[in-house]
Amino acid sequence: MESCVASIEYLDPPQICKLAKLNKAFRAASWADFVWESKLPPNYQILVGKILSSAPEKLSKRSIYTRLCKANTFDGGTKVKGLGSFCRKYGLDKSTGGVCMSVSSKGLQITGIDDRRYWNHIPTEESRFGSIAYLQQIWWFEVDGEVEFPFPPGTYSIFFRLQLGRASRRFGRRICNSEHVHGWDIKPVRFQLWTSDGQYATSQCTVSDPGEWFHYHVGDFNVEKSNSWTKIKLSMTQIDCTHTKGGLCLDSAVIYPSKFKERLKHKGFLKAC
Repeated sequence: MESCVASIEYLDPPQICKLAKLNKAFRAASWADFVWESKLPPNYQILVGKILSSAPEKLSKRSIYTRLCKANTFDGGTKVKGLGSFCRKYGLDKSTGGVCMSVSSKGLQITGIDDRRYWNHIPTEESRFGSIAYLQQIWWFEVDGEVEFPFPPGTYSIFFRLQLGRASRRFGRRICNSEHVHGWDIKPVRFQLWTSDGQYATSQCTVSDPGEWFHYHVGDFNVEKSNSWTKIKLSMTQIDCTHTKGGLCLDSAVIYPSKFKERLKHKGFLKAC
């Protein structure tokens, strides 16, 4: 039993759960609080306070880890009138315990979103939020977002999840309609982020390759203190009014630990700019 406890601490959470199903000694050791506390973010009490009615000290550390790994909704940053808190979600990555966050298109400020000549919200199974914002055509393309959250110490990357063309299914097969896609090859889109402690990052990328969802990298930011709240502003613009652009699907803005960039690149989800 003692050897199981000593070795289980160095395993990642999926490995712990797998071995607990195969070995009785590991199963007992897998509930030890010190094992799971080492997997939790240092400020997990703050995160728990945002979503759970029970006090952290009344729950086992394994229960806390399990709850935090779910897609938890919250209302951080600027509140979106009439939309509630479902447009923002956060949770821990099951393998690493890193905090991940996503903000849906309905949680972003999109220029022209209320004019159906330009934008429409359309339902889809390709978004964790159940819908995306679809741009038919516009001269001034601008999307802004703001969020405030107690990120644990570390380096984080922000991305916009975008696709050219509108996907649908016909006879069980996925097809992409590129009818409205135009204007994105003339000039690149500019991405920017600002943080409350003075950090700034910017990048540019040409949106391309219709029919595939890609993560477009905005930039990185650092968090040094465990108990501080970080306010982040982000934007995506292409405001050259000499031409229109259209045929773009906007799913969300996402924030991941920066080491996830290699994971996205390996899976082909990261757009190379």
